[in-house]
Amino acid sequence: MSKKVENSGVTRRDFLQKGAAAAVGSFFIVPRHVLGKGYRAPSDKLNIAGIGIGGKGFSDTNNAWNNGAENMVALCDVDWIQGKRNFEKHPNAKKYKDFRVMFDEMGKSIDAVTVSTADHQHAVIAMAAMQLGKHVYVQKPLTHDIYEARMLTEAARKYKVVSQMGNQGASNPGQQQMVDWFNKGLIGNVKEVQVWTNRPVWPQGIPVPTSKADVPQDIDWDLWVGTADWVDYSPAWHPFKWRGWWNFGTGALGDMGCHLIDPPFRVLGLGYPTEVEASVGQVFLKDWTPEYIPEGCPPSSRVQLKFPATAKNKSEVTMVWHDGGLRPFHPEWIPANEPLGEPDSSNGAMLIGDKGVMTCATYGLNPKIYLKNGTKMEMPKDSFKTKYTSMPEFGHQVAWTDACKAGFNSKEHKALTSSFDYAGPLTETVLMGNLAIRSYNLRTANADGKGFTYPGRKKMLWDGKSMKITNFDEANQFVKRDYRGNWKLV
Repeated sequence: MSKKVENSGVTRRDFLQKGAAAAVGSFFIVPRHVLGKGYRAPSDKLNIAGIGIGGKGFSDTNNAWNNGAENMVALCDVDWIQGKRNFEKHPNAKKYKDFRVMFDEMGKSIDAVTVSTADHQHAVIAMAAMQLGKHVYVQKPLTHDIYEARMLTEAARKYKVVSQMGNQGASNPGQQQMVDWFNKGLIGNVKEVQVWTNRPVWPQGIPVPTSKADVPQDIDWDLWVGTADWVDYSPAWHPFKWRGWWNFGTGALGDMGCHLIDPPFRVLGLGYPTEVEASVGQVFLKDWTPEYIPEGCPPSSRVQLKFPATAKNKSEVTMVWHDGGLRPFHPEWIPANEPLGEPDSSNGAMLIGDKGVMTCATYGLNPKIYLKNGTKMEMPKDSFKTKYTSMPEFGHQVAWTDACKAGFNSKEHKALTSSFDYAGPLTETVLMGNLAIRSYNLRTANADGKGFTYPGRKKMLWDGKSMKITNFDEANQFVKRDYRGNWKLV
């Protein structure tokens, strides 16, 4: 693991500026206007390294790179097959498989890092980057475990780095419109929130694969497994299909929760939930006996979370999550022929207040209000438009790179829509749902040898400050996992 480097709080840009001022008697600084309109001095460009550069990592790195507005200096992926397209796009970027080697060799020349690996590696990579004083952009969910999310949130403050989670809908003006509508009191106090998705769209709720396969030549499988429990290589795990296995992924809720729970979480100013309860779809064998698959995420689930009243919303809130194609029914004030959320009602969120209902699709798109008096409101064209909104993914990555150059205490950093101060508690809420889902199928054999008892199938009470279920201790094993081998989060 890379050695820790004390963060002095001095950025590369600060160093260059201060160094230039100190040496003013030694050489002449050419004013920018002399260099030509639109010219960007090399010191104004961010040196970016991408870790996990295939799939979503391709858009994360290249949106941050912004057509050459920044420098892409290093690209790292344990799978060079998946990374090929990015390597070809940036032939001058140095190629790595191990992020630790990259940091050891290039740490001094890297300013900021994007992390878009499988969920189970997010925390150790982001922590290593922050300890070196690197700004970090980390794909959603921020982490695999609740404990990891808390540690990254605290580390971003400690090391004074600019952070952003990759739930790009947070930068969608539609979410700001929803906040504005709610702040004006249009739907009143909210007591109920419904959130749903059609995910999983990958294999889930299936028996654990037992077949082995040869590791492809360009994959370092030991590095890919990383902090997770060891399994032999199989195309059933990688690429993409890892999402349905707790060893690596966080299921439908982890995949889409940070997108769909984000709007109500932001609008209502929610924090840690106080209780959680779940039920899951079952998997059956050929003789119709239930199958117990603790290693895998279920084919469908429903999770209920409860939140205390906030300064913004004077009522306690019950939030219900549905996945696997399950969705809520039409509330009273939405006409029968109107879709919920997406045009096909497959994904969405609803905030049900005492004066009306507010809805949106994935990423906070297409926000609407249906008032008790029959009035329907939609977002005005170009409402809350910013300089970023015409960019890919609402400029979510470019806003982050601008904040990196401005610094930790800048207004640009404070304006980010998903810095870890916000994204950490949001991720903990999402992962709280997974804690309930995994606890649901915990079982113990009955003393008489006939059947099992499922003690986790109950309402569980959560102490957010202490990160602990207070009425079912066995569930707390899902707050923090043990890492394999010498991997540590320090």
